[in-house]
Amino acid sequence: MKRYRYNKIKEIVQSKAIETQEELAAALLEEGIEVTQATVSRDIKELMLIKIPTGDGHYRYALSPEENVVLSRSRINRLFQDSIIKVDSSINLIVLHTIPGSAQSVAFSIDHAKWTEIIGTLAGDDTILLIARTESDVPTVISRITDLMKD
Repeated sequence: MKRYRYNKIKEIVQSKAIETQEELAAALLEEGIEVTQATVSRDIKELMLIKIPTGDGHYRYALSPEENVVLSRSRINRLFQDSIIKVDSSINLIVLHTIPGSAQSVAFSIDHAKWTEIIGTLAGDDTILLIARTESDVPTVISRITDLMKD
């Protein structure tokens, strides 16, 4: 359902001038997708939508033209520093505890980084499960994460 909603959001912002989260929620409802404002806010963050000028003094949501700028090292550093509370592991599993509401953003940045040692992530509201390819990959992944958490 989330992937479907993300695709609909992308379609909507590319075809309509959406200025507010409320307008986006209403457009999703027209598509048969009922969401809360908190969900829309999280989706905007995770899809890394940006606001661009429309030319008439207003702004609208748009897809970021350059994802690498949005996922810059300094931005990921801030995200990890501000969000991750604890890192733990067992065998080939790594668990990241985050502040409430930020697990999906952190997991997205890890997914987007395409670390070969990670075969998958699963994010809730404040917890992320990372599945490492092998047990021996775990120290490498933990080291990367802790490095990104440093100033």
